[in-house]
Amino acid sequence: MAKNNFSFRARLKSFHYAFSGLKTAWQEEHNFRVHCIAAIIAITLSFVLHISTHEWVAVLFSIGFVFVCELLNTALENIADFICPEDNPNIKKIKDVAAAAVMISSITALLIGLLIFIPKLISLALR
Repeated sequence: MAKNNFSFRARLKSFHYAFSGLKTAWQEEHNFRVHCIAAIIAITLSFVLHISTHEWVAVLFSIGFVFVCELLNTALENIADFICPEDNPNIKKIKDVAAAAVMISSITALLIGLLIFIPKLISLALR
């Protein structure tokens, strides 16, 4: 096995590939753009409502969880379509399960957001 030496250039290239993936997701995936808007709203509310450090952790982890699920779902759908472009019930099952992961992560993030933001918004409204 060849010895891999650390290469700063190779590390920079890996970031380039990752940002290229984000650009592709933004351009090609409607749901990714929806998740970006939801993330911006959650982060804005977090600043406005002065949430605690622990609440920030929950909000940021939730956002990351949704994005990771969405990106993995997109990658899985693309590879499934590449391997089997025609309709196939087994590929459909695979895609449905991956979509379910995104849905569960999104619902989880929504519930965490509601738990954090609703009491703060009620308190703000009652002032």
